[in-house]
Amino acid sequence: MTPLRRWWKGLIEFLFPPETDKWLAVLRVGLGLQVAIYALFLRSDWHYLFAGTGKGLVSRELGEAITSFDSPLIPKLGWLVALGGHAGVGEETVLTVAWASLLCMGCCLLVGLFCRPAAIIAWFLHLCAAESGGLLAYGADNFMTTGLFYLMLSPLPDRYALDHRLVRIKPKDPQLLGFWRRVLQVHLCFVYFIGGLAKCLGDGWWNGSNLWRSLTRPPLNLISPDILVRFKYALPVLGISICLIELGYPFFIWIKKTRFVWLVCILAMHIAIGLTMGLHLFALVMIVLNLAAFGVGSRVPFLRHRERVPAVFPEKQLSP
Repeated sequence: MTPLRRWWKGLIEFLFPPETDKWLAVLRVGLGLQVAIYALFLRSDWHYLFAGTGKGLVSRELGEAITSFDSPLIPKLGWLVALGGHAGVGEETVLTVAWASLLCMGCCLLVGLFCRPAAIIAWFLHLCAAESGGLLAYGADNFMTTGLFYLMLSPLPDRYALDHRLVRIKPKDPQLLGFWRRVLQVHLCFVYFIGGLAKCLGDGWWNGSNLWRSLTRPPLNLISPDILVRFKYALPVLGISICLIELGYPFFIWIKKTRFVWLVCILAMHIAIGLTMGLHLFALVMIVLNLAAFGVGSRVPFLRHRERVPAVFPEKQLSP
């Protein structure tokens, strides 16, 4: 075999590894839970945040105007409000229907009912909400949108979904399942590596000052400053540890001997973020993405699988 054929074969095997759909079930259920909790958290503030001029903390029209600078084609709740206006439906009713639909789509993803339409609608509605409230959005919204985007393109439904039990569906191509998991894995590697590299370039994470500012700035100041002062010498150690964990993620997460350790470290980091800063939605979505990307098949309890999946690409098709 020539070096070029060997390289091409290796690339195909990396991009299309045979996989079961267990990782997809973890992604679907996790994102369904994420969407449902997101909608329930915003239940009482939905109209307040996304109302038109003069009602919200920051008017929806201002957020959408800022978003339009990036691209006028980005979906916004204003599109739905304008569409409802043409049909004689008021803004408040449109916003209520949008919230109820988002919650319903999250529940559908949880049980696996109408998986593909539910993923598409959930992605669209969440993107509209995130972009309309652009000044109030943060990392959790970006990763929710990314996760839902990959979910709606993945080969749904998985065999654990209710759709699979109600309708006889042919088994999914193992290589196609492997491809979409690989895309998610590579995406996370880029995210953590760039984030870790950015942290390493400054001195705030090396001396602990960035952690101090993060943990003492309202509304994230859940830990008493007295406790932080008492353990101030641990802040530089924690800051350096976070830099090393994120920077080493794209390297050690691929090695079987270190994958479990690195996965536990990254999950522990996000759990700590959720508990100490109150960023529960951000912690949850990152845990879901990491479990779906690298948890299935590792030594994580309840997520192990030993199913053997057949190869679909015969060797004669691997030539470039």
